[in-house]
Amino acid sequence: MSSKSINLTLKVWRQQGPKAPGRLETYKAENISTDASFLEMLDIVNERLTLEGKEPIAFDHDCREGICGMCGSVVNGRPHGPQKETTLCQLHMRHFQDGDTVYIEPFRARALPVVKDLVVDRSALDQIIAAGGFISVNTGQAPEANSLPVPKDKADLAMDAAACIGCGACIAACPNAAAMLFTSAKISQLALLPHGRPEAAKRALAMLAQMDAAGFGNCTNHKECEMECPKGISISNIARLNREFLKAALASAEEIPAATKKE
Repeated sequence: MSSKSINLTLKVWRQQGPKAPGRLETYKAENISTDASFLEMLDIVNERLTLEGKEPIAFDHDCREGICGMCGSVVNGRPHGPQKETTLCQLHMRHFQDGDTVYIEPFRARALPVVKDLVVDRSALDQIIAAGGFISVNTGQAPEANSLPVPKDKADLAMDAAACIGCGACIAACPNAAAMLFTSAKISQLALLPHGRPEAAKRALAMLAQMDAAGFGNCTNHKECEMECPKGISISNIARLNREFLKAALASAEEIPAATKKE
């Protein structure tokens, strides 16, 4: 069965740099195959702009297989577009209608500044990981896989949290631009496993401190993050993060000598 073609009007955010003013510009996306992905549609538009001597639209992408977290724009008000649990690179044009007007904007958050057009700087997420999203182990021969038994229910929850690709859709969806879903997934995937318990308290305190320092907002439990996450990360991880942080904060307070505590 042959695919059909559709014609779209694109309203695309163009911005030369972080300090430059931005604006929506209008482009025609004509004869777009419904089998094409959203990024392939942008490729076609960019090829036509290049042939016309105009500057192509800058957007992030890498694997185009929904696993790297590089892609992501707000399409008609929704991060990654209208399809549930779908990255932008895996969104296909068959989900749009001929004649549609499509608004395409970058993720908007103070901690994720616009680099150019649809490209945002996600390094703040990397800094949260660098603060504690790892385990410290001695190098050498890999241990026997069954030397640390992991209950299946814990392993399943850890794998669910580890599915986070760090795209930032949760932040773009949150009215407060909070990074709680991302941070909680990265904490949960280790906190649920015996390998991650020795550094659990240090990890929770360090990653939350870095999240605040990066300028992300506070979670007010709107659940937009869960709804828009392309990997279906559950907000139950945020509850786990809060428990991990509370335990770590209480433990660190108990370690302070009584004579040094403020009255």
